[in-house]
Amino acid sequence: MAQQTRKAASTEEEGKGKGKPNADYGGQPPAQYCDMPERVPRILPADIDPRREHFLRINDKKWVNGTRLKYYFFDRPTDGPQGTWVGAAAQKDVVRRAFRAWKDLGIGLIFDEVSDREDAEIRIGFMAGDGSWSYVGRDIIDYAPDPNQRTMNFGWDLRTDYGWDTALHEIGHTLGGPHEHQNPYAGIVWDEDAVYDYFSGPPNNWDRATIERNILRKLSASEVWGSEWDVNSIMHYQFPPGLIKQPTQYATQPLVPRPGLSERDMEWVRKFYPPIEEEEEEPELRSFESHRLMIGPGEQLNFRIRPRYTRDYTIQTFGASDTVMVLFELIDGEPWYVDGDDDGGTDTNARMRLRLYRGREYVLRIRLFFSKMTGETAVMMW
Repeated sequence: MAQQTRKAASTEEEGKGKGKPNADYGGQPPAQYCDMPERVPRILPADIDPRREHFLRINDKKWVNGTRLKYYFFDRPTDGPQGTWVGAAAQKDVVRRAFRAWKDLGIGLIFDEVSDREDAEIRIGFMAGDGSWSYVGRDIIDYAPDPNQRTMNFGWDLRTDYGWDTALHEIGHTLGGPHEHQNPYAGIVWDEDAVYDYFSGPPNNWDRATIERNILRKLSASEVWGSEWDVNSIMHYQFPPGLIKQPTQYATQPLVPRPGLSERDMEWVRKFYPPIEEEEEEPELRSFESHRLMIGPGEQLNFRIRPRYTRDYTIQTFGASDTVMVLFELIDGEPWYVDGDDDGGTDTNARMRLRLYRGREYVLRIRLFFSKMTGETAVMMW
């Protein structure tokens, strides 16, 4: 994501987590951009049903709703070369406000700052010169499991005009959002020679693979929500004139999105993480009782588990379906991750074998990617 051109919000607005006013940007797009780590695609059968592929791809990196995502700021002199991962208090405050801005949309995810890196899924550094980047969605636990490993970095001053949007952008990746300019519905035709020339020079100095990964490579239609291009998305780069052939207006003028979260940004995050309403307690999953999952693709069911005995249990889904199943332990009323499994695109079912303890309480969350027929999926514990 580019640096230092979006107009900053007032201190009062940032403090409330509301983002920036809906004003046009000025000036030329800057030179530094978000370098997103390689997204490892889910391997699916070549003859997979297109509808099943769509539901798998669109939900692939997303969290189960209600997940408590814990974030941590590196704080030791040994973190990074000469402590270069450690950020100043003012930098951390911008990131805290950005988490709050996403949460204030009413989504079902929970963000908590923790002081122990071993407890955190999101681990944030501030190494200057290393760019700003984040893993996408659940990649942070699949490909960055080491508690001494960053899952997000901010490589420039977040107190600049552009810092607020940079923080929103990188958190958007952690929520599972890809780069919007790679949306196949954008209809962007690049001047590829100009793109390679621009991004291979300083200060980015990207190689061809990095340029292709972050800019030129289009997402498949099955990976994006909806069928429209959101030019004002917080997940969209800014571009100077001369890199885009079509739409033709950007051949001679810069493409600069409006500041802050767009209406469609807010819409998609509420779609995947809808507000959790206060309802009656979730149904209890007891040993040897099967529960049918009467939900559609992208929907979710939650169960309480109160083991009668301390022993090893198996929890498994049944039926021709694709699901992600995650178990949390409730500690002081807050959900803490225990284990999970994802059977998407396979001929197996989601399954966990683990020890549960009498006197403790657990929440099982099951999100359905795809099922041939509603109600033909079930879950059981034994």
